[in-house]
Amino acid sequence: MSQNIDAARISIIIPTLNEAENIKEAIATTQPNTNIEVIVVDGGSDDDTVAIAQSLGVKVISSSSGRAVQMNTGAVAATGDILLFLHADTCLPTGFDDMVRIALQQPETVAGAFNLRIDASLLSLRWVEWGINVRSHFYQMPYGDQAIFLTKAVFQQIGGFPELPIMEDFELMRRLKRIGRIVIIPTSVVTSARRWLQKGVFKTTLLNQIVIIAYLLGVSPERICRWYRREKFKRI
Repeated sequence: MSQNIDAARISIIIPTLNEAENIKEAIATTQPNTNIEVIVVDGGSDDDTVAIAQSLGVKVISSSSGRAVQMNTGAVAATGDILLFLHADTCLPTGFDDMVRIALQQPETVAGAFNLRIDASLLSLRWVEWGINVRSHFYQMPYGDQAIFLTKAVFQQIGGFPELPIMEDFELMRRLKRIGRIVIIPTSVVTSARRWLQKGVFKTTLLNQIVIIAYLLGVSPERICRWYRREKFKRI
């Protein structure tokens, strides 16, 4: 990273697919900040996602669907020295840009992310947040909904996101940990509770852990993805 990291441009890359309900608020939390660009990478939405993003004056590009593919496409189009990958249902904290630049100046740091807060009042979700934040800090394993950031140079060095149908953020973190430290900013991003509310907090948490274990045991990401999607959308 150049020594002028305090002035480094940050490219915020938001992969979308039918996120009309969320994209306006996510983009709003990126503003107003200096030396920022926002790139929405749409994977074929058939709702108003693209029109809303365009009306907000951010760069909108199209891509094949698939979060990893979309984020890699956005990284290619980015002009910033720093890349920040933001889920469309996640909001950034005020002053995130200074936090990111400062975090990347820490010795041996190659990437970072934020603490996570889930936007619902259920007590069980406070325990989920606690578990996520403990894992992130002690094992340096944040996931995509925590707004992962790193320099474009490091992103290119590790080959970008592995273009897997699932677990792309998990695998990216494993690769980054081999070359340096991943810092977790103690301020939280706020993510939608929709995936926990859809199936229930316990079932969703259990499903997520099963997916991780299956991946570590060598089950193919394609097979895991088919199973995960079937379970995710199965009626209770």
